This record gives sequence, C-alpha cells and structure tokens, in this order.
Amino acid sequence: MSGFDDRKKGQESKYAHDQEMEFKATARRNKLLGLWAAELMGITGEDAAEYAKEVIKADFEEAGHEDVFRKIRGDFDARGVEQSDHQIRHKMDQLLEEARKQVHGEA
Repeated sequence: MSGFDDRKKGQESKYAHDQEMEFKATARRNKLLGLWAAELMGITGEDAAEYAKEVIKADFEEAGHEDVFRKIRGDFDARGVEQSDHQIRHKMDQLLEEARKQVHGEA
C-alpha cells in the first residue's frame, strides 16, 4: 500500500505544481495583454504599468477569461480603438502561449 500512497502523493504534488504554473502563466499573460492594450490606447510609462495591473485584477472577477476580455473590449470601445473581438481573443491566446513559455523557462 505504501507504493500506491507514494504514487498518489506524487500525482497530487504534480497537479498542484501544474496548477501553480498555469496561474502564473495566466497572470503573466494578463500583464502582457494589459501592456499591449495600453500601447494601442496610447498609454505609456507608469500609466501603462498601472493599466496592466488593472487587467490582472480584472481576472479575479469570475472564473475563466471572459472578465479580462470584457475589460479590454470595454476600454477599447471607450477609447475608440479598432480591434475586433476575434483579434483580442487571438492576442489573448498568443500571449498565453508566450507567458507559458516564459513561466516554464523560469521553473
């Protein structure tokens, strides 16, 4: 039974690690997305960094990525930035992949 328990602990540990890495990647994606969106809206410097933090915080409103999408979509609409829903979602996917590579490179 000890071997089974060891395997179970190992799997639980791997799952916890994988979840932590995905959380970090999502937070990194949101930061990158915020910086990208800030640039398109003409926000620079410290204001761009603050905007990126707002995007990160937006992800805690509900499960999934829709809260982040709605934040970006609403801000783009308010500032007259021409980006389709598809373009925003595609950028979110691209940046998530980039963020995963960055996070896994640090591990």
